[in-house]
Amino acid sequence: MNGELERLVDQLERVFAGRAWHGPSLLGALWGVDAAAASWRPGPDRHDIWEIVLHAAFWKHMVRRRLGEEAGQFPRLPRDWPRPPERRTEAAWREDLALLRAEHAALIAAARALDGARLDERAGRWTRAQLLFGIAAHDAYHAGQIRLIVKMLEGARGRRRVRA
Repeated sequence: MNGELERLVDQLERVFAGRAWHGPSLLGALWGVDAAAASWRPGPDRHDIWEIVLHAAFWKHMVRRRLGEEAGQFPRLPRDWPRPPERRTEAAWREDLALLRAEHAALIAAARALDGARLDERAGRWTRAQLLFGIAAHDAYHAGQIRLIVKMLEGARGRRRVRA
């Protein structure tokens, strides 16, 4: 990998699960969130944490496809904001967290396989570099959103921590 590609992959990893300068990573923001907390809706027409997790997984999948990988169809519908399962159990929550992790691992593998000299080539509307930077920013945005929802839930329950 060339230097720019190495930095992009490093940031993808940090924002998802590592030590990121902006605060908790996406997985860090999800630490200790159970199915009940993931299902809590902060208001009408607002997304819950579970929906955000599936949305993040979907867009990792889409970036892989836009980078040229044969990724097939995302396993959940509808596109962009896939619906959580009807029965929101702890097992279903763990499965969807595993889906998020699997999509991230597949994205990292696809990014590592790229020719770093071709990062500035378009992959549709955006360059490959822009897609990788964008999906890292997407994770950072949603990590912050999840942290806010957790804080709102703590306030609604009159507790300081919702985490197990």
